[in-house]
Amino acid sequence: MAMENERNNFGGLIGVDEMNGHSSTHGPRGFRALQHSESLPWKTIETSRRGPVSHIDRIDNFNGLDAPLLRFRATLDGPCVADPLASLIMDLEERSKWDIQIQDVFEAHTIQDLPSANAAIGFAYGDCYRLGVGYCRTKKNLGIDSREQLTLCGINNFSDGSAMIWGVELPEQHNDLMPSHYHRVTRAKSHLFSTTLVPTGESSFDVEYLLQLEIGGKIPTWMTTPIVMDSVKRMFKCAKDVYANHKAIHPSVASESLLLSP
Repeated sequence: MAMENERNNFGGLIGVDEMNGHSSTHGPRGFRALQHSESLPWKTIETSRRGPVSHIDRIDNFNGLDAPLLRFRATLDGPCVADPLASLIMDLEERSKWDIQIQDVFEAHTIQDLPSANAAIGFAYGDCYRLGVGYCRTKKNLGIDSREQLTLCGINNFSDGSAMIWGVELPEQHNDLMPSHYHRVTRAKSHLFSTTLVPTGESSFDVEYLLQLEIGGKIPTWMTTPIVMDSVKRMFKCAKDVYANHKAIHPSVASESLLLSP
């Protein structure tokens, strides 16, 4: 099962226990709980007091891959609910507001057996309540051909109010799940993708967004990484506006599509 094969890819990086102050109700939560717990060789490449994204860090050649692992940290005002942020990633209309390259994004397959999914993922990662296989396709632009992705992705909730959005690229042996109405193009791959939301107050939360994206083809990562960074920052600007209108947020806000490809 793909979930069982890939769970170790994100299990050690999600950081839910650390961001929660090891589930303590008295200690600091969010980024304050991480001040002295860094165990990976992150390099800070950008900090800002303007906008929701305060830090961007990277690890080069993580797991022996050319694409860097990027980490974005942001603080948002509003309820700590994953669905609005997931909707910005997986709903075509919402994603088009910040991703100028998106051509299509939709749920290709729905996974209904959530009890088996939770057993495969491991209950240490919370309760997976949404799960599916999604397809993502970008536009051809500036001489760069379209890219496509096929991603297993889901949303996990935790009893303390934290949440996690995650996705892993399915290996090519599952290409039979690709939509038949599109011709095949160069495959991009999200080797790691997770977004952890941890409440820091009654109406505020910290977000840690991790992404290791291989664009595919012969384009060097030093050209694609700044594009990825700008794209994610645009997403968080949209998220800031969405969560600011907190009265409109409720768990049913996300569409039925489950694609979470970044």
